[in-house]
Amino acid sequence: MTEWKESSTKRPKKRKPMTEEQKQAASERLAKAREAKGPIQYKNVHPSVIALPDEHYLSYKKVKKWIKTQQDLARSYRRDATRKVPGAISKASGASAYVRQMNHYIQHGDWPSDYYGEYEENKVSWKTITEREW
Repeated sequence: MTEWKESSTKRPKKRKPMTEEQKQAASERLAKAREAKGPIQYKNVHPSVIALPDEHYLSYKKVKKWIKTQQDLARSYRRDATRKVPGAISKASGASAYVRQMNHYIQHGDWPSDYYGEYEENKVSWKTITEREW
């Protein structure tokens, strides 16, 4: 019978701690690099969504927070569905559908749902802008 031997893997060397001067110099270099990079460019976000201020009820920042909340809810409902909790499957599919609708809004700038909010608690009041002659 052969004996077990620990594999000889190399371990990375520990870094030397930085002095305060080195930390400050590194943070200045990082700030300079961020400044040179320019403003953040959102490639998959509609310009009308980015143009909204953060206080707007459908701002990019708020909708991203709502997406995270609904994804967490969908995850927990899916776990409940495996435990055979009644109604968990429909709640999970509803939450994931709302996430899809919010992602559509971020990409295209059109709100497709009749409700909005972190938990779909507010109703959208639709308004006809133009009339079409048939």
